[in-house]
Amino acid sequence: MKTIIFCTLLLGLSSCLPANSINNDNNQVISKNHPTDNQEFRAFGTEPFWSVNVRQSGIIYSSLSSDEKQTFSYVTPLAADGRLPDTVRVYRLQDKDNSMLIIRKVDACSDGMSDNLYPYSALFIQGDMVLEGCAKLDNQR
Repeated sequence: MKTIIFCTLLLGLSSCLPANSINNDNNQVISKNHPTDNQEFRAFGTEPFWSVNVRQSGIIYSSLSSDEKQTFSYVTPLAADGRLPDTVRVYRLQDKDNSMLIIRKVDACSDGMSDNLYPYSALFIQGDMVLEGCAKLDNQR
């Protein structure tokens, strides 16, 4: 069941991504998918309230509904093949539930609680739990 949910989410995300960047002279992909892994992100959502802070020192998930905090070792994010490095980044967290954080560049993501719009959407997946929200670079307001 977990595998089906995971595959469905990845297929859904891939349909939302922009077309490959190609060089018209010889149809070769011109972008290399090595995201800058030194960027720090804050992903968050409401109903329930949750957040994930991505830093070089570690990745921390917290939930206000359960006062739960989990710390994961930092991992270099994966990028989508044929996409610009900032388009999609996937953090596969090392735990028994195969948790992951997916951050995707969007035109605008609304947190549903304020008038603020954010440049990234976020999915945090842990076991059978899927949380959807927004994300921003940690140094953005």
